[in-house]
Amino acid sequence: MNLQTITLHESDRIALLTLNRPDKRNAVSYALIADLQRALDHVRTSSSQVLIITGAGKAFCSGMDLENLKSLIGRTHEQNVEDSRTMARLFRSIYDFPKPTIAAVNGAAIAGGTGIATICDFTLATPEAKFGYTEVRIGFVPAIVSNFLVRQVGEKHARDLLLTGRIFGAEEALRLGLVNEIVSPDHLLARAHELAHTLMENSAASLRATKQLLSENVNEELDRRIETSIAENARIRQTHDFREGITAFLEKRKPQWSGH
Repeated sequence: MNLQTITLHESDRIALLTLNRPDKRNAVSYALIADLQRALDHVRTSSSQVLIITGAGKAFCSGMDLENLKSLIGRTHEQNVEDSRTMARLFRSIYDFPKPTIAAVNGAAIAGGTGIATICDFTLATPEAKFGYTEVRIGFVPAIVSNFLVRQVGEKHARDLLLTGRIFGAEEALRLGLVNEIVSPDHLLARAHELAHTLMENSAASLRATKQLLSENVNEELDRRIETSIAENARIRQTHDFREGITAFLEKRKPQWSGH
């Protein structure tokens, strides 16, 4: 399997998937999304029983890649719908993954990075890890990930995080239930492997059936809400505020919002 932006190592029935763009703080690019999807499809049917996701370097995943951000402004409605559907497919692949998943968050996990980290079954984070649903700061909407967040933390906390777009630390993420444990950086991967081995003491068939049951409890409603989110993602990309937000972010200036 030819992977350009991630590495995948399988050993002792554990798959370790590492986002491997440290020079870009493991930012989400179209290539990274495609690599992640290929890796997930592979591990789904491999002999590995647990999947660990982490990041190379000082960040877990810092959000959208700048070059990809630039390209969003000129895309057609149809392209925006397909982009949104691709991201939704990735999130669903992680959320519905048939084997236990563990995110080992070694640094900043922002926007889509927060989504990847917190949709996993277990989220371990270093004390320095940062999170944030920052989409509103650039005139975008956290439409797809909001469907998962509301289920995890409740509507009141979700409104706070999504509407302010603020950055929050590992301690608050733990308090909200988005993080399971805070682990020192030098012990993060060891703790992830320890948890993986604990999970593997259980029946793999039972784990798979339990995960399927949890997914099926919400799938019908989640499918409907994600379709609405895909449409909203595509719609807002055609607005003036989205174009202004992206441009201001790339030019490192304060955006001048028009409300349209």
